Amino acid sequence: MKNRKEFHEKANSHIKKAGFFILSFNFLILNNFSILPVTAATEEPVLSVVHSQENANQWTGITDRLQTIGVKYCVIPLTDVKSGADWGDRRILFLPNIETLTPTQAIALEDWMSKGGRLIASGPVGSLSSPGVRQLLRSLLGGYWGFSLSEIEQIKPTKTKIPEWANQTELFGKIRGGVVIPNDMGTESPAVWNSKDNPAAVVTTERTTFLGWRWGTDTASAAELDNAWLKASINHYLTALAPSNRMKKIAGGSPNCSTTVAAAPRGQGAGEQGSRGAEGQSSSSSSSSLPPKTATAPIPRALPIVKPPSSQEAIDQLEQAVRLDVAPNSNEPIDNNQAIALQQELENLIGRVESAHLAVSANAVKEGIGISEGKQTSRHLETYTPQSVKEQPIQLASTKLGGLATSKDQALAQVRVIAKNLPQLIAQKNYALARQQWLAAKTILWQQFPVDRRLAQPEIRAVWLDRGTIVRAGSKAGLAQIFDRLAQTGINTVFFETVNAGYTIYPSQVAKEQNPLIRGWNPLEDAVKLAHERDMELHAWVWTFAAGNQRHNEIINVSPNYPGPVLAAHPDWANYDNLGNMIPVGQTKPFFDPANPEVRQYLLKLYEEIVTRYDVDGLQLDYIRYPFQDPSAGRIYGYGKAARAQFQQLTGIDPINISPSQPELWQKWTAFRTKQVDSFVAKVSEQLRQKRPNLILSVAVFPLPEQERIQKIQQNWETWARRGDVDLIVPMTYALDTSRFQRLAQPWIASKQLGATLLVPGIRLLSLPTIGAFDQLQLVRDLPVSGYALFAAENFNNELQKLFISTQGKVQSTKSEPIPHRQPFQTAAIRYTALQREWKFVFQNDPQERPARTISDFNNQAEVLRSALNQLAASPSPSNLLVAKASLTRFQSQFRVLMSQEIKSNSYQVKVWENRLVTIERLLRYGERRVQLHP
Repeated sequence: MKNRKEFHEKANSHIKKAGFFILSFNFLILNNFSILPVTAATEEPVLSVVHSQENANQWTGITDRLQTIGVKYCVIPLTDVKSGADWGDRRILFLPNIETLTPTQAIALEDWMSKGGRLIASGPVGSLSSPGVRQLLRSLLGGYWGFSLSEIEQIKPTKTKIPEWANQTELFGKIRGGVVIPNDMGTESPAVWNSKDNPAAVVTTERTTFLGWRWGTDTASAAELDNAWLKASINHYLTALAPSNRMKKIAGGSPNCSTTVAAAPRGQGAGEQGSRGAEGQSSSSSSSSLPPKTATAPIPRALPIVKPPSSQEAIDQLEQAVRLDVAPNSNEPIDNNQAIALQQELENLIGRVESAHLAVSANAVKEGIGISEGKQTSRHLETYTPQSVKEQPIQLASTKLGGLATSKDQALAQVRVIAKNLPQLIAQKNYALARQQWLAAKTILWQQFPVDRRLAQPEIRAVWLDRGTIVRAGSKAGLAQIFDRLAQTGINTVFFETVNAGYTIYPSQVAKEQNPLIRGWNPLEDAVKLAHERDMELHAWVWTFAAGNQRHNEIINVSPNYPGPVLAAHPDWANYDNLGNMIPVGQTKPFFDPANPEVRQYLLKLYEEIVTRYDVDGLQLDYIRYPFQDPSAGRIYGYGKAARAQFQQLTGIDPINISPSQPELWQKWTAFRTKQVDSFVAKVSEQLRQKRPNLILSVAVFPLPEQERIQKIQQNWETWARRGDVDLIVPMTYALDTSRFQRLAQPWIASKQLGATLLVPGIRLLSLPTIGAFDQLQLVRDLPVSGYALFAAENFNNELQKLFISTQGKVQSTKSEPIPHRQPFQTAAIRYTALQREWKFVFQNDPQERPARTISDFNNQAEVLRSALNQLAASPSPSNLLVAKASLTRFQSQFRVLMSQEIKSNSYQVKVWENRLVTIERLLRYGERRVQLHP
């Protein structure tokens, strides 16, 4: 404000409009500065303050300050919080100096804020919580506590534009606090520390204010400064609301209010109304006399009964939805969109070929090997091209284009001619010839991939080692041969099928039965040893909610209707569709009821046994969903006894009587089922990481659009990623050609909804030619991801093995190549060095003239970033991470300007380089969450 009079006039204007504040409190004066009073005219509290064991020793200082301010408040004991309702119905919540929240409490906080709640927090909020909680809090708060400052520092206004509400001299002084690291988007830092680089002391968003010191403690800050910040924050949120909204409560929030800890309400049952899951439900709450089958199941008569797809059918349907068919002799019309897609795919394939050659050339320079055209293309992929793909397109190329190209440059020239002529052929309605030429061009390009030199950088190279392959191995010696092959090809991560169809692959003390096809052998124990001896990681791959498999029943010669050993022993754990079927019509697997607390307890105990008895490096959750459904056709699943009882307790309605024609109730039923999966993933993450902090948790998921996925299988994996519950998202982006693979994977690769979680696209080898697999791998390496996963070892043929040995085979060196999910900072540094080699090679070998200053500026900025990344890799710390992130951000912002010349001549390669910088950015973000950083 310019002066006090103006401030008074505006304040009184607010008072007159809202009738909100007590007129007798017209103004409070603090150090000659006027501030709106925070006590409501109705004496209704607008603030809830959270009490926990962690701030109990500071409680006197906290309450003394609150009383000095004159704000009426309620106290919420943190131990009572089980749901969003338990955070109360007041509009503003204050979390002073609370370092530990459970996943349930953090999810409840997100739910409460989504209904309009505003949050003020101080100190190292959530810093002792699980990784998933820390990640979710970072999103809610707009930043996180980075590290404590060793000395008392001056807090001062930022040099950038300060929000009006925070532009007050009383807010700045000397404090003992810590650096708050803001998120990149939507966060402001109105106050900074007067130390090197002026790191943030306060961060704010539209919904939150995060104070970088322990509020209410005299050893941290003076009471006057504490009071100034809290008053300013409260008034900011109150005055930001429209007058009609200021007295509104948070919908569904508990109205209970106490100003003392002892009298604070406990166990009001609000958790049963707002809980995001079934944790904490007593066994009695899930014991229901409701039968799984009922005559009242609603099936819309006007809709046909459509069979929901099985998992395999669903994958095939996904691929069909994005397919680009190019039949060699078809004269079917090609519309404009198809023509653009065909031309774009050729251009992309040209880019992938050139990008692969550049990687080989730059690596060869590093190794001191001379580069020549002949050497670069000494061995092509003709060896790996299936005969059916080779013959007709190659013959066509010879007759139409004067013979097959013999060098990379000739091949690219031929293909560019084809690409240029495609629009003309289509315009002339010569569709068959257009398709034939397109296929010829594709084959020419495939044969130009360099396959005689290593071109892979540090990346996740994973494979699913399936039950069938394990059973056929038969012994440790047989399994060793498989691991030898995988190690030679550079595979560094094995997803080892450990729980399948209700059976364990190992003799378990928790599970009912080991797989009967394995007698007197513990494959898991042997696999861990074999993997580690070869510097590979072994992740236990488990079926989560799928409890049996009719196809497996055939193999082991039991009844087709056998539900698996677990459900046979515990039939009450089963899930059902709306007709009372345990296995949906047309599908092959019965499922557990995720809402059943006994099911959850069993699975958690089983996974705990796996990760504590065996030195596995990770756990992968598969079938972490409900079976496929088609609600529009009345095909619905999820009516287990526990689920029905719990939902009826929450809503008063048996979900079997709800249909999609009732939108509000249907949404509640869908949300209820989705939350059973969400909360279980959070619980697995929390519980297993308490036992094994370095455990890598991954999930195999469907790449359906989010809302469609939630309706069909209740799998909301974006939430798991944002919360930090999982380290790797592995979407099953299975396709028989690269263009389809790209269309399936691209939305998730480009997604900004995954937080710090890494994305690892899945590639299905079944029916995929070797050359096609290689092409999909090259696309992955040109996109902003850190690796791939191959399904499955059963389809890992000799041709693929030879190709992988030469292009990504195990590095023979004294130091093992880092794996991104294990050593993200080292991976980032090495990948960046490889990028620099490529830029250097292009600058030295491209005849284009560049101003010396442009090259000098580029090299200087590139070196600054290289040094920062190397320093972080050598010595991970919050300060080194801060420097590396800042250097990377600056470099990325200038990259296109520095590469302006290359954009004109090779825009694909510039995009690839940008993608690889994004990969480095994501590795830093992931490392920030996973790696223990020491100040």
